[in-house]
Amino acid sequence: MKGETYRDFEATELFCPHCKKAVPVRKKLLLVLADGDKYDYTCVYCGTSVGDKMVRQQDNLRLIIK
Repeated sequence: MKGETYRDFEATELFCPHCKKAVPVRKKLLLVLADGDKYDYTCVYCGTSVGDKMVRQQDNLRLIIK
């Protein structure tokens, strides 16, 4: 696993264009897709979407409840 030290990062602060500064963010699940989950980062002060992240599935096993 050499070279995979920084495989996944979590944002704690991002720049908000509305607040015009770096702000703490909330991460929330936006979409559940076949190849992974898409998350949205929003400003904790004004609620503006400031970024997103796609988390790809490591394996093909996925639990689906109907």
